[in-house]
Amino acid sequence: MAENEDALILPQANPILLGHEKAEKILLDAWKNNTLHNSWLIAGVEGIGKATLAYRFARFLLSADESRREAYNSLNVDVNSSVFRLVASDSHPDLKVLQRDYTETDRKKILKAIKDGEALSTDEMSGLKKSTFIRVDDVRTINEFLSKKSSNDGWRVVIVDSIDDMNSASANAILKILEEPPHKAMMILISHNPNRLLATIKSRCSKLNLEPLKEDVLASLLRRYRPSLSENEVKSLASISSGSIGKAMAYADYQALDIYRRLNDLLKNGGQFKLSEMLDFATCAVESEESFELTKELVLKYITEHVLFAKHPDIMLDVWDKTIKMFDDVTRINMDKKQTLLCVLYQLCKLG
Repeated sequence: MAENEDALILPQANPILLGHEKAEKILLDAWKNNTLHNSWLIAGVEGIGKATLAYRFARFLLSADESRREAYNSLNVDVNSSVFRLVASDSHPDLKVLQRDYTETDRKKILKAIKDGEALSTDEMSGLKKSTFIRVDDVRTINEFLSKKSSNDGWRVVIVDSIDDMNSASANAILKILEEPPHKAMMILISHNPNRLLATIKSRCSKLNLEPLKEDVLASLLRRYRPSLSENEVKSLASISSGSIGKAMAYADYQALDIYRRLNDLLKNGGQFKLSEMLDFATCAVESEESFELTKELVLKYITEHVLFAKHPDIMLDVWDKTIKMFDDVTRINMDKKQTLLCVLYQLCKLG
């Protein structure tokens, strides 16, 4: 896919939202009826369009004519409008987006590149690391943003992507803002796991729980965003992507169908597996961080799909727990990736 086409998929520049018409109507009706809550929590699994909806709503608020409320039947904003272009380029004065920032070391690299007039390459940018949490000092910048009048006496919008990335200090700082929101200030919080949020944060927001996308919607989006895929590949990816277009595109880009096929072939014979094939599979899986993360995900998917059909589901569930722990240990205590994956595969083979 061409670089400019990839850019269109970024939530801030994506004019397309499929599968969440009900959520869009809730927001539009609240605006039209002048009953719009000033804080919204958009929740759901990763990759289903939460951020795309957040930016879509933000663009609408920043451009809609409130004297003509009945004239609107969607949140759509013309891609050629100044509001759309400013939001897409992260430069609209009345929109603030809060995300995890780069680590101090990598922020200095970026600032030095800007100062020297030498943009970092795509590879250099992809190698930069972000902070574990959204910093409390970054949350406090919201107060300064909201203290200023909007450019046209309209809405000021803050998108937090995601609220899950806050520690206790930053979460409490955002809570204070939610408790006393200024006039015509809209807070849009995105969460992949709302059950982990402070109850006080959830209680101060109207909630939109987005459902995973249906397979036909996934297929339609894959045809648009990955036109080189065959129809069989589109349908297969849609069936294994758990309702997430983000996941489906990552699966397409990293040959997930081939990995999953090899995984099934490796495990289908149970104890009759070939050690050489297992070693080859594990070696390929750890070639990059992306391929290892994808393989982990597909292994867990394999387990969930086989629990119901296992001779001993309780044993399969025990293997699930052990697999989760081993994969967590790779990150937590820096366990060897290849050795960990081999242990997991051996466990699964023994169940055959």
